[in-house]
Amino acid sequence: MHLSDLFLLRRDITFLNHGSFGACPRPVFETYQRWQRTLEEQPVEFLGRRLNGLLAEARARLAAFIGAAPEDVVFVPNVTYAMNIVARSIDLQPGDEVLGTTHEYGAVERAWRYVCEQRGAVYIPQPVPLPVTNPDAIAEQIWSGVTERTRVITLSHITSPTAIIMPVEAICRRAQAAGIITVIDGAHALGQIDLDMQAIGADFYGGNCHKWLCAPKGAGFLYARPERQAMLEPLIVSWGWQPRHPMRSSFLAYPEGASFRDYYEWMGTDDPSAFLSVPAAIDFQNANDWQAVRRACHELLVHASQRIAALTGRTPLTPDATDWWMQMRALPLPPCDPRQVQARLWNEFRIEVPCFEWEGMPLIRISIQAYNTPADIDRLLEGLSRVLRDADHDQA
Repeated sequence: MHLSDLFLLRRDITFLNHGSFGACPRPVFETYQRWQRTLEEQPVEFLGRRLNGLLAEARARLAAFIGAAPEDVVFVPNVTYAMNIVARSIDLQPGDEVLGTTHEYGAVERAWRYVCEQRGAVYIPQPVPLPVTNPDAIAEQIWSGVTERTRVITLSHITSPTAIIMPVEAICRRAQAAGIITVIDGAHALGQIDLDMQAIGADFYGGNCHKWLCAPKGAGFLYARPERQAMLEPLIVSWGWQPRHPMRSSFLAYPEGASFRDYYEWMGTDDPSAFLSVPAAIDFQNANDWQAVRRACHELLVHASQRIAALTGRTPLTPDATDWWMQMRALPLPPCDPRQVQARLWNEFRIEVPCFEWEGMPLIRISIQAYNTPADIDRLLEGLSRVLRDADHDQA
């Protein structure tokens, strides 16, 4: 049995866009549905008496998987939610600077820009030109944007548009020594590369479980270093703002009677099934030797990259090594309208792959997951060669 048989994806499409929203394996999805049915069988029992313990168990599994203490992790719906928590909690003052890069995810960049505009601070997207071959040079390029007014550095661990693994550990170490807060967007990291929150050293780190960990949609996390947790404020005020202390009848204000998790794990009635299914996603990957799966996906993408480079005549943005990318890679296209390329690949060939423009450069971003095969790459090359040939003819 090929691992593709364990995923719910349609068989009539070539799916090369795992990076956008992920895809959930059948065993994990069945666990998710079991939790939903259990909730509906006795909602008061489930939400009122069992949920805290169930979340604690699931959180402990996730925390162990990312090298963190359970009390330093909280479940959230997704990384955008996590980044909003942090951005809105930091007490930015007029003139303060928040340093990002030109590779950041649009929704996260908008969150920082919004908060900065509200408070008179400045968001700075530091350019990191491509192609690149030296991670130390990237770190220096990012750090060259730091000034005496820099209060926060916010970076993607793996960038969304360009699919590059950024040197976040080096930046976090340097920022900690300088007293600068670090906020890492790990949307594409969990499940694609190994994570260790202690080694990374970020003050705050948000991750998605629904992408490369293959958990159900609606499962993400926020990690906060213990000494930074008191900075966080509730995004939505609910029961966790002044939780009832278990030994008293009165309410106690944070931080005496609460942890930062109390702010975020009960926002009102909701379905926690995605959170509770995260251990099943971890078990699925452990049972299927996911380290080997990642390596095989990387090698398939190396092969695809070489064929696409031969087709387009464009040099890849990074070397082929796993230090730079693992299962997702952005490759330059010749001059074209990338939106039309993406539309034609889907409409005519049923190939789902994102094509877009970044910093004036047309790119195709290919994700390879356990369900992909060499035949998928053959179909992509067939479709892409025809579409680019037509685009070149139209421009002639």
